[in-house]
Amino acid sequence: MDSSDFDTIINVYITDMKKINNPYKELEGYFCFGCAPENEAGVKMEFYEDGDEIVSYWKPEAKYQGWLNTLHGGIQSVLIDEICAWVVMRKLQTTGVTSKMEVKYMKPVSTLDSCLTLRAKIVSLIRNIAVIEACLYNSEGVLCSKGTCTYFTFPHEKAVNEMYFRECTVEGE
Repeated sequence: MDSSDFDTIINVYITDMKKINNPYKELEGYFCFGCAPENEAGVKMEFYEDGDEIVSYWKPEAKYQGWLNTLHGGIQSVLIDEICAWVVMRKLQTTGVTSKMEVKYMKPVSTLDSCLTLRAKIVSLIRNIAVIEACLYNSEGVLCSKGTCTYFTFPHEKAVNEMYFRECTVEGE
């Protein structure tokens, strides 16, 4: 499957969702492993808003395998951690850092799969501590991995002045 086939699959899923603009895309030196579109080694995730959830569709590749045709658990963790960060950016309009992460691997994820779906949302927010749950599904809708990230969120001023954050908008906003 080439990238145009993947794009066709994605367009079916996102009909009622809005793509989230990457607030760091134009920042010089931006090379995030999870979401920088120019990082050749990275996973280049993109994100959409679907009500209370943030969603990402991602095409696994053999270069990210652990065992033969099986997505490495560390890459699954990266995908889960990254989508949780985008929940913080979009829903709380700030940045933060992961202070704790727990991942449960339930089913193997094939690197031959056509499209993985990740969904994440805030499950609790107490002062500046956000707990976010994320689920990773294969193309058949089977839950393969589930993660919970505890995020230490920054005050907006710190996010702006030290983390180069401006705002996290969706297309057309």
